[in-house]
Amino acid sequence: MIESAWLTSVVSGVEGIPLPYLPGRDDVVSLILLGCFLASAYVLSYSYKFLLQLGNDFLLHRERASIFATSTGSDMRYLVSLVMQTCVLSGLYIFLCFSDLNPNLVSQAGSLRLVGICVGGCMIYLCLKWLVYSLLGWIFFDRDIRSFWMNSYSTLLYYFGLFLFPALLLVVYLDLSLQNTVIIGLFLFGLVKMLILYKWIKLFCDNFFGGLLLILYFCALEIIPCLLLYKGMTQLNDYWIIKF
Repeated sequence: MIESAWLTSVVSGVEGIPLPYLPGRDDVVSLILLGCFLASAYVLSYSYKFLLQLGNDFLLHRERASIFATSTGSDMRYLVSLVMQTCVLSGLYIFLCFSDLNPNLVSQAGSLRLVGICVGGCMIYLCLKWLVYSLLGWIFFDRDIRSFWMNSYSTLLYYFGLFLFPALLLVVYLDLSLQNTVIIGLFLFGLVKMLILYKWIKLFCDNFFGGLLLILYFCALEIIPCLLLYKGMTQLNDYWIIKF
């Protein structure tokens, strides 16, 4: 009788403590980072001179591209792939922040599904913002200024994705805390917004009152949409918690 009870306890065992979720051990996260690395290396091997020239034109405020920066069809395909990579890495960054807030959600819902939803949200956000910029430029500005601003905004997206990649490597494989992850993300985010404001002032600001009006437009088109994206992702995270 005693022996059978002992065998039953041995067979049933004791429930173990589950290991905490670590993105560095997640195959989905590793495959995404590997794919982005290969895509970036391929694009830079063919178009790095063109990307450098775009960066120079942005910082030096050249309203016409250099005669040496002639884009081809292949260059544009590479640049579109960089924009897509920026959306993927941004979605992955948001996923990592939410996974730190609720690690159990990843094991229940699956990292692939959650990363896909975050990436999809970033793509929708970028498409809507692109449409708003195009519409406002078509209403208030001529074709040349509108085209120059869209090219400048695209340049920021290219470089943001390239700088976001090493930041993600630090977050994933050094297992940084949520606080440090947020600080790195806010630093890159703030740098991009400062560069956008710099380019707006160079393009659209003629006087002091124009600068005040420009700041109002900046808050309406840059800050508020980001707050709405954050609020939407937070609500979605709450929905995941209730569902799973």
